Amino acid sequence: MSGQSAGGRREFLKAVGVAGAVVALGGVSAGGRTLSARLVRGPEDPEPPNEIVAKILKDRLGDRTIQRGHVTLDMAAMTEDGRYVPVSLESDLPMTAEKYIKSVYFIIDHNPDPLVFAMHLTPRIGPLAIQTRVKMRRTSWIRAICETSDGEVWADYAKVETTLNGCG
Repeated sequence: MSGQSAGGRREFLKAVGVAGAVVALGGVSAGGRTLSARLVRGPEDPEPPNEIVAKILKDRLGDRTIQRGHVTLDMAAMTEDGRYVPVSLESDLPMTAEKYIKSVYFIIDHNPDPLVFAMHLTPRIGPLAIQTRVKMRRTSWIRAICETSDGEVWADYAKVETTLNGCG
């Protein structure tokens, strides 16, 4: 954040705080619509493992196709402690007023609550680069999904093995 004014940092922190409140309150509703999600799967793209993950995808993404690319999920393939799993997400998608990433979701398939992270963004945030930590119950697929303002959905996936339960 070097080179930015204190006001810019405050605006960023305010946006992150609002996003945290959205996550804590369960995110934004789908407006009562009946939605369905279909995945365009490559050889390494995971199927939704259960009804909970399928419902999250349906509620958040509707019938839009999830495409691979433009999103890079970076994390270790194996972690000893599921209580502390570092995750990095970057995207080369534009962050302009005309087209930007409006939502980011992290889904951990086999966690008690699979939707572990949801953030809603504006183009003012600039290029997307997120670093955080998550808890993992057990070995699972991690889904990083970005939804753009024009309705495109891009994703990256990683299978992470863990030996120590971080969720209980």
